[in-house]
Amino acid sequence: MDQPGNSLKPARRVSLMRRFFDSEASGGMILMGVTVIALAVANSPLADAYFGLLKTYVLGLSVLHWINDALMAVFFLLVGLEIKREMLDGQLSTWPRRVLPGIAALGGMVVPALVYLAITWNEPHLRHGWAIPAATDIAFALGVLAILGSRVPTSLKIFLTALAILDDLGAIIIIALFYTSDLSLAMLAAAGLCLLVLVAFNRFGITTLLPYLAVGAALWFFVLKSGIHATLAGVALALTIPLHANPKKTRAEDAPLHRLEHALHGWVAYAIIPIFGFANAGVSLSGLSLDAVLSPLPLGIAMGLFIGKQVGVYAFSHAAIHFGFADVPAGATRIQCYGVALLCGIGFTMSLFIGALAFPGQPELGDATKIGVLMGSALSALAGYLLLSVAPREQPLQPSRPAAYN
Repeated sequence: MDQPGNSLKPARRVSLMRRFFDSEASGGMILMGVTVIALAVANSPLADAYFGLLKTYVLGLSVLHWINDALMAVFFLLVGLEIKREMLDGQLSTWPRRVLPGIAALGGMVVPALVYLAITWNEPHLRHGWAIPAATDIAFALGVLAILGSRVPTSLKIFLTALAILDDLGAIIIIALFYTSDLSLAMLAAAGLCLLVLVAFNRFGITTLLPYLAVGAALWFFVLKSGIHATLAGVALALTIPLHANPKKTRAEDAPLHRLEHALHGWVAYAIIPIFGFANAGVSLSGLSLDAVLSPLPLGIAMGLFIGKQVGVYAFSHAAIHFGFADVPAGATRIQCYGVALLCGIGFTMSLFIGALAFPGQPELGDATKIGVLMGSALSALAGYLLLSVAPREQPLQPSRPAAYN
């Protein structure tokens, strides 16, 4: 499929990145509001109607199932498009730019998982949730940075975006490897055939989106029935969408990937993610006790996000810079870097999603998962915001090599 280095390099990079920040940040603010509304509704007289609606079946699937398997497939399609664009033609298109966010993302997945397993080790049935605190919610995190405005250098916003994109890539791999049910070989073969057709479209230079989307819909259905989580069909479809425009055209925006990405951004940021948040963040707090909050599952998730993420991201990135493997984000102080590491503990969307995969059909564990994710994300958001709001902007780190992300 598409290879790096073959596309035009138009002067659109800054405006595209600015639009990305704006849409993600405002979407994150909406998500914060929706989360509060969901919690309020779930603990109000409307709770029965709220939970009843989510359990209502439509065309063979519950409303919650449609949201988590169908709407979120569109979210994963956008994530896949962003990963492909950044890897081939963006902030992650060269190895020097991949090293620091890549190492930080690795630490931000490994350490939270270890913290979770350490807390839940005596509860074998909870170990399957080890990946819940391993993801960063880019919309929520950028929403916090948007509130801080110019107090945080753009280089750190780009670093956080790149880290979260690689973090999403890691989460996709984890879902594919560890959160699949019994496989149907017939459906898997049908999904593989659809994928081959999509690759053929790319190889033969088809730039019309309709054929990709039509076969992609069939791919989603077969993946749904195969035992692999249906959202991964969105990622597979994204990787086959051509990055480059027709050679006869001069604007890179004419490329199918850019057209589809721009078309989906608003829908995902302002509709799909808020709907997902509203459907999944609602948890009844009636009868909630301190013992329940401090039980192994919610405590392991909360500490994995709040402690594991900040330690993993900061320690791994600091080691990479110290040993000369990576460059320092331009104009960033040590405290600011630590503040961004704190924000990486906001794991809302992907953490809730992985939690639903880890403990399907177990309402009590599902509620405990939501409480842990909300606690860990809230602590990380508050601590990161407070630290970055008072962090001095003078005396930036002195890199051993030219700073990255100027």
